[in-house]
This record gives sequence, structure tokens and C-alpha cells, in this order.
Amino acid sequence: MEPVTLTSERLLLRPFTPDDAEEVRAAVQDPQIRRWIPLPDPYGAAEARDFVCRYVPDAWRDDTEYTFAVCPRGRADGPLLASASLHHPRAGTWEVGFYTVREHRGNGYATEATRTLAHWAFTALGCARLEWRAEVGNTASRLVAEKAGFTLEGTLRAAFARPDSRRDCWLASLLPSDLGLPSPTPYLPSPHA
Repeated sequence: MEPVTLTSERLLLRPFTPDDAEEVRAAVQDPQIRRWIPLPDPYGAAEARDFVCRYVPDAWRDDTEYTFAVCPRGRADGPLLASASLHHPRAGTWEVGFYTVREHRGNGYATEATRTLAHWAFTALGCARLEWRAEVGNTASRLVAEKAGFTLEGTLRAAFARPDSRRDCWLASLLPSDLGLPSPTPYLPSPHA
């Protein structure tokens, strides 16, 4: 897929560029990001350049992950407020992931970016189900998912891979109907639910 730019009321979601490498490097030094997202350690300038110059464009080209720099609307040059992505497509389901830069937390940017990505996934990508996963205990991420409209479905044992271990993770989903959108295929809930 060719990279796209999305907008919401307050945000511009655009593909990362090489100019973003230093902001990415600085953002992921935050212990709260590093606690919940498995990243190379150390994460220096070379890792940030590799992310924005190789990983992100390759994933767009291969249709495996669409990663966005989240900036204030009307300011494509930053500052970087957050990062959000759709990844791991399988059978009409995508997974959303995000982090908010420490200085910009508490403003609802991750929730707004997540809802923007969800709308795009449902209307442009043919997504029938969007999932959110996070290691059990990542209550800030869970709060974002819940505010974005996701329904918590449960805990998956040993489903979150870390370099040194497997951890339990929470799983939540969002369906097109949760946003008032049509689904690409009919959804027939279990009569026993």
C-alpha cells in the first residue's frame, strides 16, 4: 500500500520520515514506554533511523503494518505527540498499537488516533474486527482502548512475547458496528453470549 495521511479533529496521522528519527529515539527512552513495549536495548540513533527509514516503509510496502507519526493537525513537522499503527493482518482482523510521548500524555491523543485508525481500517481496509492487546498490568493502554470503544474480551495466557519470557495479555476488540459503520461481512453473535 502507498502510505496515506489521516486527520481527525485535532490530529494529523502521517507516515514517519527520516526527519522523525531523533524524536522517536527520545520518546522511547521513557521508562513507561520501555516497560510495556519490547524494544531494542539500548535504543539509540541507529535503531531510530532503522525504524523510520527501513522498518516503517518496508511494512507499508509489504502490507504488514501501517505506522503513523501522530502530530498536531496542521503541523506535519511535529512535534511528535504519539505513534499509532495497525499491524498483524489476518483473516479480516487487524491489531492496533500505540504509545504517547510522555510530555503529551493525558490529552486524549492516543484515544483520538486509535479511533481515527479504526475508522480508516473499517472503511478503507475492509477490516471486520480490530483487536487491541497489551501485557496484563498496562492499565494506561487499557484505558485508551476502552475510551476508544473497545470491549475487553479476556486474558490470554502466555500470549505476549518478551525477549526473556512470555507474559499474559489482555485482549479487546472493536467492530465496525461499535462505530456505527457497516461490516464487510455479517456478524452473527452467539445466542449463548
